[in-house]
Amino acid sequence: MKDRLKIAIDYLKSKGASYGDIRYVRTTTENIKVTNETVDTLAHDVSQGFGIRVLADGAWGFASSAICTQGEMRKVANRALQIAKASALTQREKVKLADVEPFVDRYETTVVTDPFEVKLARKLDLLLGVNKILTKGSKVRVAESSMDFYRTEKMFLSTEGADIEQLITESGAGYTATAVESGEVQRRSYPNSHRGDFGTGGYELIERMKLLDHAERVREEAVALLTAPVCPSGPRTIIIDSSQMALQVHESCGHPTELDRVLGTEISLAGGSFLTLDKRGKLRYGSKIVNIVADATCPGGLGSFGYDDEGVQAQRFDLVREGMFVGYLTSRETAPILGERSNGTMRADGWNRLPLIRMTNINLEPGTAVYSDLLADSDGALLLDTNKSWSIDDQRLNFQFGLEAAWEIRGGKKGQLYKNPVYTGITPEFWNSCDAICNRDSWHIWGVPNCGKGEPMQTARVAHGASPARFRNVMVGVGQ
Repeated sequence: MKDRLKIAIDYLKSKGASYGDIRYVRTTTENIKVTNETVDTLAHDVSQGFGIRVLADGAWGFASSAICTQGEMRKVANRALQIAKASALTQREKVKLADVEPFVDRYETTVVTDPFEVKLARKLDLLLGVNKILTKGSKVRVAESSMDFYRTEKMFLSTEGADIEQLITESGAGYTATAVESGEVQRRSYPNSHRGDFGTGGYELIERMKLLDHAERVREEAVALLTAPVCPSGPRTIIIDSSQMALQVHESCGHPTELDRVLGTEISLAGGSFLTLDKRGKLRYGSKIVNIVADATCPGGLGSFGYDDEGVQAQRFDLVREGMFVGYLTSRETAPILGERSNGTMRADGWNRLPLIRMTNINLEPGTAVYSDLLADSDGALLLDTNKSWSIDDQRLNFQFGLEAAWEIRGGKKGQLYKNPVYTGITPEFWNSCDAICNRDSWHIWGVPNCGKGEPMQTARVAHGASPARFRNVMVGVGQ
């Protein structure tokens, strides 16, 4: 296969392309889902193909195919060149790419236990065992548990001399108990909602979750929510758990720092961004303790890799430093607008898709607070736990998040349980109200396997590290 890719690159050079790359991708996925002790999803899929990007006459062309023969690669290369030349007829400005070192390298995820080698019976026994605990009693009507595994093999070659191979393995699992009584429906999830938690690694990630150990608590909390009072409305001090903080970072910092959104090239589907170019280095995004970084080098992060799909090496860089907004996620095409080089965030969700600017691991850096001390210092605050719903405007400014559960903090411990908690805010005001972030002992990097963007839609797997954090004077509830 590598020889075929090299011949295709040589062909692009011979046809006068100012730039070209070819990306071969083979993906293997396994999805398992159990509902009420019945296996309802059991899928194993393999997909392979290649895509060719070219620059000709200052415009992009892209074409792809699942037929990986030398003759087909030449046909696809010609098609990409034709598309580029046709696009150039309506191009207002010629594309200029930031310089990049043409790496020759191989990157591979560290895996202790290959998830695709673990016997199916072992996986099913675990999921069925969880569901058996969740459905004990009559009030949990629906118990759902799942596992998902992904393996991505990539070869990337460019006319500039890049020759990069990557083998990335990703694993995740989770479950949800839905309790029903007298028309009331409540749910609790572990270790997170929306199919659980994910990371780069093997089956060892599933074993670390200790899924069986938490099932009884999850069931009991789901049932308790049925008779819990509705979360009170009004301005409150809130402490947000780390999994919800991860989604908060995703929606109100990750997406608005994507430079293609800022420049308007994603606005038709995903919207724009309030973090316009004039705000860089000038906007106080949050309080001085708020530091947010993009870091594709985090071990185990779902947004970790060796190189992006333009051959740019994985990097760590600041988005918010001591509360000031300072950086964007960029590509080789957009970075020159800032007078910079790409910081390596271009990824595609398959061989037949163009790479887009995507989040990597967008992390809220740990603070100094000890979790137990924070609770002791927050009498009367609400502890909000596990996302249930979200809504945010297309500029990523006004938001609302619903959560599975809330507890009032009394005497440094969880007190009254409330159902249906909701909090709302305006992004800079919200982050400026942050006055405490827990330390690294409470920090966890949460995998988000379903971030959508692009037309046609592409689904990216990204991650966010976060600790529980406290915010003052936040509007809670739906009755304000």
